[in-house]
Amino acid sequence: MSLKVGDQAPDFKLFSSDKQEVNLSDYRGKNVVVLFFPMAFTGVCTAELCQMRDDIATYSNLNAEILGISVDSIFTLGKFKEEQKLPFPLLSDFNKEISQAYGSFYETFVFGMQGVSKRSAFVVDKDGVIQYAEVLEKASDVPNFDAVKTTLESL
Repeated sequence: MSLKVGDQAPDFKLFSSDKQEVNLSDYRGKNVVVLFFPMAFTGVCTAELCQMRDDIATYSNLNAEILGISVDSIFTLGKFKEEQKLPFPLLSDFNKEISQAYGSFYETFVFGMQGVSKRSAFVVDKDGVIQYAEVLEKASDVPNFDAVKTTLESL
């Protein structure tokens, strides 16, 4: 299943690295950039999320919150968030349900690992509707953040 612009974003309830329950519906009234990433502590994921960290003011000015999601445990994500000083929640999709609901899921990843989030970016508007959807097949690619920002500017 792949989500497209105009679809209602599937709601989710996941635990953050801060051991808090986070629901997408908690963010109604704000724009949300939902980023799925394969694994904490890997090169491309670190670069991608640090780019978001360094650009956080731009997203704040666009009234956008950022949520990072991977299948890592909350404990791994907590260490990753702390080391990289990431100023947005990292959510654990340890049971892999949300990655699948968003069509952001590798059945088989590198080294024979099963069930890892695909790198992807979704912009969800204030009403919970997807305004941008990009799911990358190659884990070495990063989302088009200029397109994400342009989408946010139009909302």
